Amino acid sequence: MTMKVLPSPEPETVAPCCPPLSERPLTVEEAERTAVMFKALGDPVRLRLFSLVASHEGGEACVCDISDVGVSQPTVSHHLKKLREAGLLSSERRGTWVYYRVEPSVLAAMGRLLTRAAGA
Repeated sequence: MTMKVLPSPEPETVAPCCPPLSERPLTVEEAERTAVMFKALGDPVRLRLFSLVASHEGGEACVCDISDVGVSQPTVSHHLKKLREAGLLSSERRGTWVYYRVEPSVLAAMGRLLTRAAGA
């Protein structure tokens, strides 16, 4: 079995970037990076795919496990690509299948961004 890691987006688009919104205003760069992630999640199919991958047993999902989201397989692949380009998913080719995972740092950063600072 041959394993091939698919290219990742540029590091600056993947890096969880920002402090909680209640801590201080975002810089222009932080807002731009964060907007890319939220824009990708602004589509209901993408949000559902992100949720399917994030909640899948073992923390990763094979594209073969992702079905019944109401769109064709080519459309699923397109949306998964957009989520990967936004830095929300990473992927790895194993044989003929591609496996997707949500990086824990991405979930943690998104949670921190929307969580009020303790004691606020």
